[in-house]
Amino acid sequence: MKIKLITLLSIVLTAGCVKQNQRPDIIYIITDQQNARMMSCAGNKYLKTPAMDYIANNGIRFTRAYTTNPVCSPARVGMITGRFPGYFKDKNGNQVRNNSGSMNIPEVSEEVKSTTIAAFLKKAGYDLVYGGKKHLPPSLSPESLGFRVLTNDQRGILAQKAAEYIKEEHKKPYFMMVSFINPHDICFMAIRDFADSATRKRLLKFSKTELKNLDKALELPQGISKEQFFAEYCPPLPPNFEPQKDEAKAIGAFLDKDSRLFRRRARDEYTDEQWRMHRWAYARLTEMVDAHVQVILDALKESGREKKTLVIFSSDHGENDGSHKLEHKNVLYEESSNIPFVVMWKGHIPAGQVNNKDIISNGLDLLPTICDYAGIKAQADPRGRSLKPLFEGKSIKWRKTLGVEGEISRMVVSEDGLKYVRYDAMGIEERLMDLKKDPYEKTHFTYDESYSEQLSRLRKAFDEVWFPDIK
Repeated sequence: MKIKLITLLSIVLTAGCVKQNQRPDIIYIITDQQNARMMSCAGNKYLKTPAMDYIANNGIRFTRAYTTNPVCSPARVGMITGRFPGYFKDKNGNQVRNNSGSMNIPEVSEEVKSTTIAAFLKKAGYDLVYGGKKHLPPSLSPESLGFRVLTNDQRGILAQKAAEYIKEEHKKPYFMMVSFINPHDICFMAIRDFADSATRKRLLKFSKTELKNLDKALELPQGISKEQFFAEYCPPLPPNFEPQKDEAKAIGAFLDKDSRLFRRRARDEYTDEQWRMHRWAYARLTEMVDAHVQVILDALKESGREKKTLVIFSSDHGENDGSHKLEHKNVLYEESSNIPFVVMWKGHIPAGQVNNKDIISNGLDLLPTICDYAGIKAQADPRGRSLKPLFEGKSIKWRKTLGVEGEISRMVVSEDGLKYVRYDAMGIEERLMDLKKDPYEKTHFTYDESYSEQLSRLRKAFDEVWFPDIK
């Protein structure tokens, strides 16, 4: 079955759904490279994230939220357009699957322009505001879409500028995207550790802020010996530290690319202690960005409009964080593709909810959800759905599977905890995981005859529902 995107969608201001004076201001806070486990409300005892926890405790947290593609620019294209990044072709006609392809998307069609999240909300009468990291092609940049850009800063200044805007008087409801860079600075640890002299010089020249933050994150607590630090403070190696049993050849080939040899060397050369320091720094960088989120929440309280504001917090993708002896992102393990997604609107979304069942996408589902709250019916990819009923705790029929794209593979995750990955970088390689039996993906069950029916079912969902155009 060939999935066709809707050419032109009627935009209906729904008087019966959301009254004009009840439409909330909407703040969407995005971090960069934060996986779903990197919040204390998710049970991680090696960091403290009171701001993120506050949103979750006063609303709903989803444990099964996924990116559309676990790398920066494609994921952001998904959020802005409500489509898989693979819907687009780069200037050479190749399907978009990585950063370079995404940044080389040429001028988008009128259909896409008229069905972005910005286009819908402008027609709904919302002011559009953006601050922080962009990493989008020119045709989908905030400026080209009509956002007012508060600042290009991606750190503390961004938090302050967003806070100032929140405290202003507003004649119309607004939609504000606040895009923080961290904990992305963790990327620079392996890059610096294994850089050649020329790369190191470039890093020192152009990445001073990132390296300064990384060095701060690597600092040990004062007054603590190294022995006590590793015994009591530093995160241990993850349960899935070793590569997956019978790991796909595509992953090895991915690590061996010239542009990613630092990832190969990290896997082969980092000591256990260095991996643990990587995990320590990742947690500290997450706490740094949580402090910036707190500035926004404080401003919202001070403005007196907290109960009139829908707050959504998520990340573009995750970070492997030492799992399978990997750092960075891209591959479709849970640490890289499973992201935080927490939402609050006091008085409208029941507090203290944790949804462990429903599979959601912060690319496909964000656009119809935000537009639903803005009082308009909107959709880009027909497989995307409004999450509003789930936020409000309603019992509805929800999707059973969800597709996710990647640079070297694509996958389908299933409501029952199964996960089917099809690698295509070194020929076709299939892997079937069972996240209930093996939540850390230490092995796979592809050739287990007791899973043959489930494997066939997910192959069918892959071919007919999520990636019907893949040959």
